[in-house]
Amino acid sequence: MSIILKAENISKQYRLGTVGTGTLGDDLKRWWYGIRGKEDPFLKVGAVNERNSLANEDYVWALRDINFDVKQGEVLGIIGKNGAGKSTLLKLLSRVTSPTTGTIKTKGRIASLLEIGTGFHPELTGRENIFMNGAVLGMTRMEIKNKLEEIIAFSGCEKYIDTPVKRYSSGMTVRLGFAVAAHLEPEILVVDEVLAVGDAEFQKKAIGKMQDLSTGEGRTVLFVSHNMASIQNLCTRVMLLRNGLNEKIGFTDDVINYYLEKFRNTTTSKDLNERLDRKGNGMLKFLRFSFENENGRETNALQSGRNCHMNIEIINTTRKKISNVRISVGIDDNQSRRITLLDNTLTNLDIEFKPMEFKIIKIIIPKLPLQGGQYYFTLFSSIDQNIADWIINAGGFEVEFGDYFNTGKIVDSTQGNFLTHHKFSIISG
Repeated sequence: MSIILKAENISKQYRLGTVGTGTLGDDLKRWWYGIRGKEDPFLKVGAVNERNSLANEDYVWALRDINFDVKQGEVLGIIGKNGAGKSTLLKLLSRVTSPTTGTIKTKGRIASLLEIGTGFHPELTGRENIFMNGAVLGMTRMEIKNKLEEIIAFSGCEKYIDTPVKRYSSGMTVRLGFAVAAHLEPEILVVDEVLAVGDAEFQKKAIGKMQDLSTGEGRTVLFVSHNMASIQNLCTRVMLLRNGLNEKIGFTDDVINYYLEKFRNTTTSKDLNERLDRKGNGMLKFLRFSFENENGRETNALQSGRNCHMNIEIINTTRKKISNVRISVGIDDNQSRRITLLDNTLTNLDIEFKPMEFKIIKIIIPKLPLQGGQYYFTLFSSIDQNIADWIINAGGFEVEFGDYFNTGKIVDSTQGNFLTHHKFSIISG
């Protein structure tokens, strides 16, 4: 198979602080170095893209010296912790922004789904946006028309296809955006984590479509995700980014195992106020989380079969009353497979906020049904189905093996990671 995408020594540098302050002096300095035949001084400086420490320099390298190539029909997964540079890399590959150094060579059309509503005009209807996106990709009106019904059916938005996109929920926008990007015959499809907004049924359908594109139609897919199960099912190779650097690239299982062993440690900080990698409109904001054992003592190590509580501190950042609030906690195992979901809408609990109100949401979990091991969770909130605050991998906790069945026996980890009460009975024939 021929190489369809090649990245050579690409780097991306950003200026920290207020954009535009002091740039004239920097431009003069760059010009002065240039006329003397010296290297640009701002290609030499720049802090490492380490999000856990305060910056002490004016510039930061979001990506540094990235090299890789992708063959036609290949599915390349891109993984790494939040802030590693994954989304920046996809923006460079999609031509949303240009690299500071290096070159990117591609063959054919690129379709991207990087953020919710990418490429959509909010005042236009879903149908009109399909035609606009197709025109941007260089397709004729007749080509788009031939694909129109298939796109609409795949998105599941038939009822609202002639409604302005600004009226769509986040999930509807993502479904339509993916349907457009996948069906307008791009040679390269670039998909970011936004797919996680959709429901489980749509995620399964979207992954199936990406598999069909790569194996059946010979299309190339670049896929960013925190879900290791999706990466394993879909990708032929994986690239691991760390602090803007290419830490490892290779076969899927090798890279995922390396990542899980080296980098997926439990988050030690419980303060979420400074997390910059959150998504949403910001009307609600997660501030802090904590776990308590059945004695009410704060802990990060829970025990299987014991009662426990999770406390989530959250604030309404607006000066108006908010209702129709959904708050959910998605719990994953150490391979990023979703184990269960804690959600107020599933328990019919209505949550409302007064203007600027602060709340502590307590989630009570009787007889914790998780087997011993390491777990991670994502925090999600929405208002009227629009994302308010969403933090992927917000934190983690450890579960110790316990006597879940009160029989004096501890079930070992080979028996699965989810426990449930059950009863055997013998009925004579």
